[in-house]
This record gives sequence, C-alpha cells and structure tokens, in this order.
Amino acid sequence: MYTLRPTSFFRPSSRPTSPVPVPRQDGPVPAERAARPLSKLSLSTFRRPSPSPATGLTPSTTVIQDGSFMEVLGLKLSEAVSKALAQPSGAGAPGEMLGGRRPIPSGRGRALGALIVSEVNASRENPHLYRAVIRTLQRPLSVLLTNISTNLIPLLSSPAFHTPAAPTPQEPQPNATQLHAVALATFAGELLEAFDEIGLGVEVDTRGDNLRGIREGLVSIVKRVVEPLINGIKNELMPIIDALETVPPPPPTSSSGVVGKTSATAKAQVHHPAITTLQTLIPIYSRALSRYVASAYAESALASFVISVVWRGLVALAHRPTPPATPPASPSMHTTALKPKETAKKSSSTTPPATPPASRFTLKLPPSRPPTPPSPGLRAPTVAADARMLFNLLSQLPKPSQDKPQTRLARDVVDEAFEGLSAFIALLESIQPPTAPGRTASTTGAAAPADLPIVISLPVLLRTYLPSPPERNVHALLGLSEAEYRKGCLGGFGRAEECGIAVGQRVLDVLRADPAVRAAEGADVLLRWLERELEAARAERARVEAETEMGAEQH
Repeated sequence: MYTLRPTSFFRPSSRPTSPVPVPRQDGPVPAERAARPLSKLSLSTFRRPSPSPATGLTPSTTVIQDGSFMEVLGLKLSEAVSKALAQPSGAGAPGEMLGGRRPIPSGRGRALGALIVSEVNASRENPHLYRAVIRTLQRPLSVLLTNISTNLIPLLSSPAFHTPAAPTPQEPQPNATQLHAVALATFAGELLEAFDEIGLGVEVDTRGDNLRGIREGLVSIVKRVVEPLINGIKNELMPIIDALETVPPPPPTSSSGVVGKTSATAKAQVHHPAITTLQTLIPIYSRALSRYVASAYAESALASFVISVVWRGLVALAHRPTPPATPPASPSMHTTALKPKETAKKSSSTTPPATPPASRFTLKLPPSRPPTPPSPGLRAPTVAADARMLFNLLSQLPKPSQDKPQTRLARDVVDEAFEGLSAFIALLESIQPPTAPGRTASTTGAAAPADLPIVISLPVLLRTYLPSPPERNVHALLGLSEAEYRKGCLGGFGRAEECGIAVGQRVLDVLRADPAVRAAEGADVLLRWLERELEAARAERARVEAETEMGAEQH
C-alpha cells in the first residue's frame, strides 16, 4: 500500500528536455543562424557551392547558340556590310568620279569574305552552332545583295555603259560608269571566292538554311557586268579577224635600179592590213580585259572570248583563197625595156647610134630585177607569217588562272585552242613551195598535224595539192552552200570535231570518184593523208566513248 507511484508532481522534473523537440520541428534553425554576422555567412555560402561553376558552363552554350552571341554576330556582320559598300575616303581621279562618288576599291569583298570565313570556321565543330551562324548570315548578306543590285541597275541602264562598246586608241580607258560597274562586279567576285574556300552556298538544304540564293545573286551580278563589256570588245574584234580571209594587196614595187633590196625588205616586213590593225588594238584590249576580269567568276567569259577569237582566226586563214598569179615582170619595168629597143631601131636607119646597141641594153635588164620571178610563190609564206603574227598577238590577251581550281578547266581549254593555232602554223610552214615538189609532198604527208581539226587542214591541203583553175572548196564537194557549211560545221572547236569524220569521209569519196583528181600529181599524198586522219579520228572517238561508258558504270 505504501508502494511509490509516479505522480504528476515529479513528471515535469523527470524529463526536463521533453519540450525541446517541439521547437526543433516548428522553429527553423537556419532562420536563427541567419541573424549572425553576414561576413562569416557570405564567405561560407560562397565556398560551399564552389564546384557549381562546372555545371554552369552548360547553359553558356545555349546562350552562344540562341542568345546574345548571335545578336552580337549579326550586328558585327551588318556593320561590316555597311563599311564594305561605304564611299571611300580621299580624292579620286577625275576619270572615275560619277555623281561625286568614287568606285568601290578592290579588296573590300576579300576583307568581308575573310570575316565570314573566320566566323563560319569557328562553328564547324558544333552542327547546331553552324546552322545558327548560317541563319545569322542570311540577313546582312541579303541586304548586301539588295544594295549592290540597287546601285548596279542605273549603271547598266545608262547609255554610257555601252558607249564606247570597246576601248579605242583615242579613249583607251573605261569611262566612269563602266568603272563603277566593274568595281561592283569585282566586289561580288571577291566575295564568291571567299565562299568557295569553305563551300558556302553549294549545299542544297530544303529547310532554306543555306546561302545558295546569295551565291546565285552574286554570280548574276558578275555576269551582268563582265559579259556585255567583253562582248563589246568581241564585236569590234571579229570583223578584223574575218578580214584575214581576204587576199592582201600585193606589196608596192619600185622601178628604180635598187628594186631588189627594196622588195626583199618589204617581203620581210609587210603583213596583212588586218594584222597591222591588230597590232594597235590588241594591247589596248588586253589592258581593258585585265581590268574587267578581276575574279575567278569572270574568267569563264574570258575563256569563251579567247577561244572564239582563236577559232575565227583559224577559219579565216584556212579559207584564204589563192592569190592571182602575177606576171613575171612588173609593167613599168617592161615598158622601160621596150622603149629603148624601138628608139634604137628608128635611129639606126637614119643616124648612127650615140648609145650602146639595143642588144647590149636588153641583156643587162634581167639582172636588174631579180625578185620578180618568185612572186607566185609568196602565197604560203604570207599566210604562215600572218598566222605566226596572229599567234603572237593573241598570246598577249589575258588567260584564265591556272592556280585556282574553279578556272583550271577553262585554262586547259584555252591552251588547247592555242595548240591548235600552233599546229596550223606548222602545217603552213611545212607546205611552203620548195625546190623539189615530190620531196615536199612526202614530207607533208608524213608530218600531218595531229592537234588540228580536219575541217581546218583540209582546205589548205586542197589548194596545195589540187591547184586546179576552178578552186575546189569543201562546201562544194559536200554539195552545200558556203553559209550552210560554215553554220553547221565551223561553229567552233567542238562542232568541228563532231563533223570532222563525216566531212572527211564525204570529201574522200568524192575525190576518189573524180578521174581528174586521180590524174593530178599531188592527189595520192592528199588521199593518203585523209585516210590516215579519218582512221586516227575514229580511234580517238572510240577511246573517248569507252572511257565515258567505264566512268558511267563506276558511278
């Protein structure tokens, strides 16, 4: 009964810490510690999350791709585009000022292209960043293309752009309108060359995240400026080249006693009148073309121009007719030889002659005019000399660059055209009239030009080995008019190669069936040459077709 029982009096004193858990659940401990001095707390909170910057780098890439970096890049490119088309400082030359403005100096397109190349190359490793940079480039480059087109349209529509169509000796330099247009085309060409370094605008993207439209617009600007200027030079040059087909007038002869030395000097110096004109114009045209063609994207038009000029020269020289035969002596000297003879006969009947006999006088005449007999043989050396001069003159024209990959093919085609002209010169020099006709025929037959189309060498050999009074023309042997033949077979190097086998075979069949040809002295050499050329042309065509089929099967 006296057992001790726990009472409520001792219960509070037996567990004094029981109320403590309640404040721990309700009262926030960090709130009490936050009231301490901030210097210690700021230091501790700064040191505790120190490993967190490693995780903070991941959001920075997103900022570069979609945030402020793209905005900064867009502003940077917009500023570069504005500076690229800004008016250059300083005073300009009087001949280049147009409306108080100077043309854009060369090199600005290259500088803008270098900036674009550096920004694109920096984002190559990240595909998302690369696409973002390409999208950012579209707006400033579209503005650039619009500004160039806006500045170019009034220049191209101005009559001064087409007047003069080509430089002249009186006005060898382009006018201000042409200079401003060429400057814009040069800027576009330099920017395109920078695009080629990294392949911008080449890929095809259906989403539109590319610069293909910008590239096509820049290429169009280059063509719209350069091609009309080159065509103006071409239109002025082609009639002069075509004039090489006409027979040049005979050199003037002298009736004095020193006619031998004078004619020998004239034979070494006199050329076709068209060659004399070209000697004045070609250096002027070369300087103008070098100024027009300042980028790789203008060199394709240059290559087409040079090839067409070389081809027209080949056609003109190959179809120059045989000059008419000249008498063995000049009329003036012949009359001087006859007059003393008649007076001697009259004076001998009346009074004794005070001068030497007429026989002595006439015997001394032939040594006084030695250069007149070789006059019929001057045809081939004259054509060969004109061809050599044409080769030297056309070699002064600028050619496409061989160092740039986009123009290497055009340079190879131009070199092949000059090789054809060189082979034509070798053919003309090989058929010059020598002392032994039989030996020349065999030599020419053995050394036929391999790089020359059949339609070019055939007219020359027909006039050489079948010099009948009615001259045999290729178009007459084919049964075509001259206009139809020239349009269908003499349009260019490619067309000449396509028609060479058909034309050569038809001419061979016609010549074999003609009995007058078989009786001619040089017909055998001509027929054997034609057979050999046809065989070589067929073998070359079969080889090209086999290589084409093999390449198609591999792809």
